[in-house]
Amino acid sequence: MESSSFFTVNEQAIPLSQVVKYLQVSGKLGQFVSDVLRQYVIDQELNTRTDIDIDPALPEQAIIDFRLKNQLTDSQKFQEWLQTNGTDASTFHASASLSFKLEKLKVVVTESQLPEYFIERKIYLDKVVLSRILVASRELAEELQTQIEEGSSFEQLAKEYSLADERVFNGMMGPISRGTLPDSLRAEVDAANLGQILGPIEIDRRFALFRVEHFLPASLEDTQLKQTLQNELFEKWLAEKIQQLTVKIQVS
Repeated sequence: MESSSFFTVNEQAIPLSQVVKYLQVSGKLGQFVSDVLRQYVIDQELNTRTDIDIDPALPEQAIIDFRLKNQLTDSQKFQEWLQTNGTDASTFHASASLSFKLEKLKVVVTESQLPEYFIERKIYLDKVVLSRILVASRELAEELQTQIEEGSSFEQLAKEYSLADERVFNGMMGPISRGTLPDSLRAEVDAANLGQILGPIEIDRRFALFRVEHFLPASLEDTQLKQTLQNELFEKWLAEKIQQLTVKIQVS
């Protein structure tokens, strides 16, 4: 027997089996199933683990802060907001609690792997700020290098001669991941001191002079970076959990 309808449109009940068929036809069933399995794994972990307890005051304070920020301190206004957003007070509170438990789960799951994962990714997380003069020939690059050594302004020569877009910024490039640098350039950058001129280095049949402006080493003390790495590890952990599931879909 069909369970209660999943949707009602113009008073017409649409059972879940029909919803699944619609998702199949539209090509979105895979994403739907993926989302369900993701939430299933999370729910199972939250219900069975004993190391993810949170202080009940945290979600309560988060809800208070949310209501203050959105001018929903009045009970009637808050109830209207809940109805408009298709939820109720109980579900909203459960969602707030879930968000804190999920963050705690991420920490517990990734804690032991995070230092090693950080080391593996560090070459791409470390950044360096360089200035560049890019020209068409080695001869010109060598001539400009000589002029710089004799006291000419790197910035002015970048404006006058460089073929790269950053010439309008005196040759200065934005922060660049060490891992994305060509091997030959990365080796020289790693051995360089601040302010040192590197090159000429051939890049895509053109020749560049670089000046090292800043080193921006990554650190797990960076809260935002740590959170990003935790999220990456958690998604990998989730994917492995989902792959271990046996899933069957039956549409009547």
